[in-house]
Amino acid sequence: MNTGRKVLLSMQHTIAMFGATVLVPYLTGLNPSTALLTAGLGTLLFHLITGGTVPIFLGSSFAFIGVIQIVSKEFGMQYALGGIVAAGLVYVAVALIVRLVGHGFFQSLFPPVVTGSVIMVIGLTLSPVAIDMASSNWPIALAVFFIAAMSSLAFRGFLQMLPILIAVIAGYLISIAAGIVDFTAVSEAAWIGLPQLTFPAFRWEAIAVIAPVAVVTLIEHWGDINANGAVVGRDFVKNPGLWRTLLGDGLATSLAGLLGGPANTTYSENTATLSLTGVYDPAILRGAAFFALGLAFFGKVGGLIRSIPTPVMGGISILLFGMIASVGVSTLFSGANMNSTRNRIIAAAVLVFGLSSVVVPLGPFKFAGMSLATIIGASLNQVLPKDKPAEGR
Repeated sequence: MNTGRKVLLSMQHTIAMFGATVLVPYLTGLNPSTALLTAGLGTLLFHLITGGTVPIFLGSSFAFIGVIQIVSKEFGMQYALGGIVAAGLVYVAVALIVRLVGHGFFQSLFPPVVTGSVIMVIGLTLSPVAIDMASSNWPIALAVFFIAAMSSLAFRGFLQMLPILIAVIAGYLISIAAGIVDFTAVSEAAWIGLPQLTFPAFRWEAIAVIAPVAVVTLIEHWGDINANGAVVGRDFVKNPGLWRTLLGDGLATSLAGLLGGPANTTYSENTATLSLTGVYDPAILRGAAFFALGLAFFGKVGGLIRSIPTPVMGGISILLFGMIASVGVSTLFSGANMNSTRNRIIAAAVLVFGLSSVVVPLGPFKFAGMSLATIIGASLNQVLPKDKPAEGR
């Protein structure tokens, strides 16, 4: 393949990840340019650790939005970043365990009934955030939602992979026409400049809230690595090994926290792009990482992102968070027998505890919401007896 085509394919992957990657800092108060910087650096670090064999891009994780908002409001953003660093180290610890005992326990801990239910909780937990943003201007928010939905359904090929970007651009233009865009952030931003770096601070109270969310994103990592391998036709769990992919993801997340970016995670958007193009060269994903790094140094890009009106992001978030919950439903019903009383009990417990305000302290850590639901689901899956066969069978 010639260099020109590789460059175009790399740009395509950058566009595919862009919308979701900048949405997380937008919602949490982090800097979008820094998020692009840490996504690019994190992806390159992941490829270094995995021997450059896995065509994965790492971008901002949605699972951490709620806890970053909580900790930054109570203690300050620096302490939220300290929690992100700690969450990455949880990955590192799990990677070392997998290295020692193998990856079989991962599959036994997180079958589809647990993973599907937890993914549903992620989407449903974030939905009030979307509604709150959309409520500032419902006509614009609903217009953006409709444009994104139609883009997903009406377009074919590569454009079908970009509903977030298309809808945000359209919503931004509508907002300009409505006179609700404040261009101050754009005008004040330099054309070229270093992304804003914020360094972490550490306190147990903040770490105790954020680090347990890594339990949730471990499930996401497991699913994405398997999905990526299925598309490419290789078993990345065995080679380069799940422990290496976990280590790469964890160190990338800790690096992001050290520099002021959101936690990283493997991106299903780029796996879908791989499937669309049929080109699986990991070097193309590394090229996308360099494009992300380049965008991070264009100050006007960050300013433009910060100027996007709240209802535009609200409309996108309604669709995006709802789709996360829908993926959970699909995982649940395609991978688990929901006629099973046992599976219904596990799913019920995950959903109720995941959406509740229950907080369970465990040593210095506090498990609540998604992290608590994950532990309860995995534990019930281990201790509940199998369904008894019906009489007469």
